Amino acid sequence: MANAKILEQKSQQVAEVAGKLKESSCTIVADYRGLNVAQVTELRKQLREAGIEFQVLKNTLARRATADAELSALDEYLTGPTAIAFSKDDVVAPAKILTAFAKKNEHLSVKAGVVEGKVVDFDQIKALAELPSREGLLSMLLSVLQAPVRNFALAVKAVAEKDGGAQEA
Repeated sequence: MANAKILEQKSQQVAEVAGKLKESSCTIVADYRGLNVAQVTELRKQLREAGIEFQVLKNTLARRATADAELSALDEYLTGPTAIAFSKDDVVAPAKILTAFAKKNEHLSVKAGVVEGKVVDFDQIKALAELPSREGLLSMLLSVLQAPVRNFALAVKAVAEKDGGAQEA
């Protein structure tokens, strides 16, 4: 029979993972089978720099956590060696990093994920990865907001130069 202390530790792990699943704005499940230590270390480094937590989990533990987090639809993707990336802040960053890494290393395969509480498949993760980053989107928004003011300023400048040219003549 299992030790009560071990069962308590496992239930704490399940609660911790379930909490991460609930708190994360983006969670991605990947199969890392075939990656060597150097490749996994490089992947972890890239994810850590972006503020993303990367964990290797047993599938039974992950399934119990998905049940607690009411994300049981993710269970079908929890087969084979499973690693999960949790991102609290940025929805796009984990998708970008993992899909870019998977392009360079055929041993990493993105299976599915959870975006804003909804389970999504690989195609939707790939589409998410193709979006500009949050900073890129904010930059685009800022340029759109500045365009009318810039055009107005140019028009005023053109009128002022025209009036100034008419006075000199």
